[in-house]
Amino acid sequence: MRRRYKKDLQSFISFSLFTTLITLYPVTATPLRTPDKTVNCELLVVGGGLSGVATAYEGLLVGRTVCLTEITDWLGGQISSQGTSALDERPTQRAKQFYSRGYSELRNRIERKYGKLNPGDCWVSDSCFLPRDAHKIMTQMLKDAEKKGRGKLQWFPNTVIKDLGISKDGKIINNAIAIQHQPAKNQPPLNTHPLSQTIEDAYSYKNSSQLSKTIIRFLPKQSQNNSGKWYVIDTSETGEIIALADVPYRLGIDARSYLEPSSSSTTNDPYCPQGFTYTFAMEATKEYQSQTMPPFYLQYSPYFSYELKRLANFDLVFTYRRIWSPQKGQATTFNGVKFTAPTPGDISMQNWTWGNDYRPGTAADNLIYSRQQLENYGQLKPGGWQGGLRTETLRKAEEKAFSYFYWLYGGTTDSQLGNGVKKPQKNIRFLTGLDSPMGTVHGLSKYPYMREGRRIIGRPSWGQPEGFGIWEVDISRRNYNDEYYRKTLPANMYRNLKATVSGLEATSVIRGEITPEKVIRRSRSTIYPDAVGIGHYAIDFHPCMAKSPVEAQGNQERAGERRGAGLAYPFQIALRAMIPQKIDNLLVGGKSIATSHIAAAAYRVHSFEWSSGAAAGTVASFALKEGIAPYQLVDDLPQQEPKLQMLRKLLEANGNPTAFPDTSIFNENWDDWR
Repeated sequence: MRRRYKKDLQSFISFSLFTTLITLYPVTATPLRTPDKTVNCELLVVGGGLSGVATAYEGLLVGRTVCLTEITDWLGGQISSQGTSALDERPTQRAKQFYSRGYSELRNRIERKYGKLNPGDCWVSDSCFLPRDAHKIMTQMLKDAEKKGRGKLQWFPNTVIKDLGISKDGKIINNAIAIQHQPAKNQPPLNTHPLSQTIEDAYSYKNSSQLSKTIIRFLPKQSQNNSGKWYVIDTSETGEIIALADVPYRLGIDARSYLEPSSSSTTNDPYCPQGFTYTFAMEATKEYQSQTMPPFYLQYSPYFSYELKRLANFDLVFTYRRIWSPQKGQATTFNGVKFTAPTPGDISMQNWTWGNDYRPGTAADNLIYSRQQLENYGQLKPGGWQGGLRTETLRKAEEKAFSYFYWLYGGTTDSQLGNGVKKPQKNIRFLTGLDSPMGTVHGLSKYPYMREGRRIIGRPSWGQPEGFGIWEVDISRRNYNDEYYRKTLPANMYRNLKATVSGLEATSVIRGEITPEKVIRRSRSTIYPDAVGIGHYAIDFHPCMAKSPVEAQGNQERAGERRGAGLAYPFQIALRAMIPQKIDNLLVGGKSIATSHIAAAAYRVHSFEWSSGAAAGTVASFALKEGIAPYQLVDDLPQQEPKLQMLRKLLEANGNPTAFPDTSIFNENWDDWR
């Protein structure tokens, strides 16, 4: 049943005043109480997004016991609990259907569910659909994999990891303590309140007036074929486990270098990752709707914009990520974009840069705490972990999302295009309720769509002695002969840059036999001998804002942040990018693998997440079977690694590609891959 937006908003406003006060000070965790139960598993997968589901899927297909935890109660991450149910794909990869087997199965099941792949008739993607259905599809996929592979899935929704038990030598995670929450007695169901109102409580051991807690201890499974070994795979949205385990990682902007030449900063800046978004769904109606202006609307209204003149059309924005369209509207065109006009009953999901994106970029308002901030707030002490996020920033992002809807409905200002462009649109309704597309009483997504989190620094490797990473130059199609690079980068840095992107001419450039100006840019991405997955997407930026608060009058994006944006070649996922330093039984999937800030802008979309998860599930299962730690598969590179080759052949045989067709250092013909 749909709930009234006004009633929930009043509750949210009251809480907002309260959290403004309590989040100014560090929170001290309640000491651990005795766990209520112990659960054994071979793979502990933390985070039920696409990468986590893919990890579990592959583990189940080979008969593993998989424990899967998720802070929300939906599987699927981007396409469900985060509401971005519009698949980001590149045309050539889509045309060739060159995906991991599980991702292809997901697309097939979406099509079978609706009778077509694009029930929303959106124009941003070939597939836009309802988030609540994505969760159902993911759930059934895992059940089918469990049955087919004779594995065992132990699914823990509404569950967070609170503490890790790490061996004395710091190399092994021996156990993990989790908190699973349910509504307290006589309290409304979960998903009644936005995340900012529940997240701190969710990480507290103590029962509250709002939540009842079950404390779970996860341990390795002991069996005839497994002497107490397991793998923990961090597929969370922000890199929670890598922060909690305190392994080396990066956050935000990387300093400008020959590997990251388009960086907007000469120094690292952990406070400027990409923006995050609370999505929501709205319905086109035949009659005018009555909406009340949120009391905080005027605070955020200076931010909102259609962004570009070519996008300044409400119907265009509505249909951009339309996720449901039972009746086909009239064909129309705006500035060259073809779409069908909205009709009553159509549902649009909103994920708009100058709308409900929230893009903090300073130490005063960043969402994901840096390591120094975590230490300052006591979150790295035993029992001190609170999720590593700033609650106040979550709250403001929620307010901004509510305000953006009201701007679409009744706003007449435009921060980038000026007055007179935006017209009120009275025929829309904000969808709320547990049966709504987002599955929440308040109407916002259960969790924000995260474009970037903490990113591990891989172990030292040949060519990267300070730790392996995938960088801008490894994937970008950019022409570094541009005047900007020749004038901005120091001469030695520019020479190293041109040597890195020169392909077979690299040695000649380093020796000075070829001047940087004469280098022919290679026309492919870096090829990795330890590739275990694939991805392809543009380097797509939603930059942080220059000043705090985000919504300040006249605030603009951080200067230079979009310089790295642009097209990318089809790329690979290196196993070294999934292996953190220090801990031997921890793997990383999803957005927290070892990429740079700029590379992460391409390594974040749906098919990549699945491919990285498929790799993580396969690598962990292979390591258990072979009695070898993942780092031992790559520690002798560039020399031959026989076990690594076995792993790659296994991935390929299972329908999980590790390279695109015709990948070779001699093949420079990638211009047709759009």
